[in-house]
Amino acid sequence: MIAKPVAHLLADLGVTKSHSRPHTSNDNPYSESHFRTLKYRPDFPKSFGSFEDAHAHCGRFFDWYNDDHRHSGIGFHTPADVHYGRAELVREQRGHVLDLAYAAHPERFVRNAPTPPELPTVAWINRPEEATTTAQ
Repeated sequence: MIAKPVAHLLADLGVTKSHSRPHTSNDNPYSESHFRTLKYRPDFPKSFGSFEDAHAHCGRFFDWYNDDHRHSGIGFHTPADVHYGRAELVREQRGHVLDLAYAAHPERFVRNAPTPPELPTVAWINRPEEATTTAQ
């Protein structure tokens, strides 16, 4: 980032600068989590040879992240499954596989029949506090 300030790079890329929490590096936990996943992948290079190398690497990473990586926060689905409305179908198919596994070997499941995780209905960065009313 020696060639130009980050603010100019963001402007060139069409990214709007946010001032919601100035001087705070972790103002978006989703972005921070995403960056950590990128940075700690085994194929993340020590350095990039050029902008094109970095661009190609990120293209491969985002394809994997969106289409193959299963996220615990969305019931171990891929973002693409959730975005394109396939998550319920995938969850149903997983349920059938779990039912077959339970029918074949119920002794492996000590508590009860397994079920796939539920899909979350909402996601929050900072969940607003519930409005509490008190009667006087």
